[in-house]
Amino acid sequence: MATRKTAPPAFVCTECGWTTAKWVGRCGECQQWGTVKEQAVRTGILRQTDAVAPTAERAARPITQITTADAPRRTSGVAEFDRVLGGGVVPGAAILLSGEPGVGKSTLLLEVAAATARAGRRVLYASAEESPAQVRLRAERTGALHDELYLASETDLGTILGHIDEVKPDLLIVDSVQTVASGLIDGAAGQPSQVREVAATLIRIAKDRGLPVILVGHVTKDGQVAGPRMLEHLVDVVCHFEGDRQTALRFIRALKNRFGPTDEVGCFEMTGAGIAEVPDPSGLFLSRGAAEPGTCVAIAMEGRRALPVEVQALTIDSNAPNPRRVVNGLDSSRVAMVLAILERRAGIATSKLDVYVSTVGGVRFTEPAADLAIAVAVAGSIRQVSVPHTVAAVGELSLAGEIRPVTQATQRRSEAARLGYSQVVDDRSKTLRAALGDVRARSTARRSEDEIPPF
Repeated sequence: MATRKTAPPAFVCTECGWTTAKWVGRCGECQQWGTVKEQAVRTGILRQTDAVAPTAERAARPITQITTADAPRRTSGVAEFDRVLGGGVVPGAAILLSGEPGVGKSTLLLEVAAATARAGRRVLYASAEESPAQVRLRAERTGALHDELYLASETDLGTILGHIDEVKPDLLIVDSVQTVASGLIDGAAGQPSQVREVAATLIRIAKDRGLPVILVGHVTKDGQVAGPRMLEHLVDVVCHFEGDRQTALRFIRALKNRFGPTDEVGCFEMTGAGIAEVPDPSGLFLSRGAAEPGTCVAIAMEGRRALPVEVQALTIDSNAPNPRRVVNGLDSSRVAMVLAILERRAGIATSKLDVYVSTVGGVRFTEPAADLAIAVAVAGSIRQVSVPHTVAAVGELSLAGEIRPVTQATQRRSEAARLGYSQVVDDRSKTLRAALGDVRARSTARRSEDEIPPF
């Protein structure tokens, strides 16, 4: 006769430790109610981890006793890049730079490498996409030749680590992380497991040796960094290099920054000799001619930087049943809303006119602060009124015709005053009709043959 195996105890009393195979309301030993709880059973899946005593260098210390003297920021030699990083490159930092193909990522990093080399620090540029001769040609064109700039064309992670041991650089640039593969991981370069292994290894080297590493990352068709999302979590700084190929202007923004703010923007301009910094980009977004009807300057915010942007409008009589609305650089839905507010709240008819609205310099200005400048430019085009170069307009329009305050209004006014705009028309005018009156008081009317009255 086979013996029945009893089930192991699954319930235990929290007071006296009495065990039972089934749940009961009262403990059979201490006779207390509600003390019998289900007992967790070890599955054997988890492994025990032995504690390891930390060394004296890795011992935990009060945060007040930790200094940053060993990690001073170093300038990259490119002031606009340092601005985005928070003041410079931190030793041991892992920086990921992404951007659309052909926007100028490699050109920018070659300039950063050359500037760092001129400062007396050795740079290793590992290019996994171009041959050394191709990089040399671009360096000759941009003037980025220096003896302290070392170049290697490698796609194997182990070989790149060997170059690091031999060169002993002060800055490492890998272009790009999606084209480097590790022999320890199966699969081709660019697969999520490969990208994760390559990035983790390079970041571990950066932290152990205090070596700043800049990784170039590809982007997908929707603008996201290609590869696993963990890549953005591993690095310290994520920067995005953007710009329109039809224009020379480029912006670099920090999407993540453990060492500084994420609302800074660096401005660059692509030239025949490479990429050039633009410390004051205000001149790129303004026309330099005389004041013409249909123009108005607004103050836009790019991160914490205030930029004057000129909004231009052109209106033409239309015989079509549906007049045209052509918008460039602005939000087309907001332009349509501003036209409706102009006609309803300010008495300026726009429904039978073809309206063309654009910004100068190809800049994209989609924040609500552009509403008032759009209204002034369209009204000026219809009434043939020239807004002086000393007047700027900043404000968001409500459907009731009221002007709402915008964010960072004080900084916008300060930047406008610094650039010579003595009057800023904003929410202090209360309504759109009053704001148009304030602009009219300082404007010059160009009367046509039909004697169009100024607004």
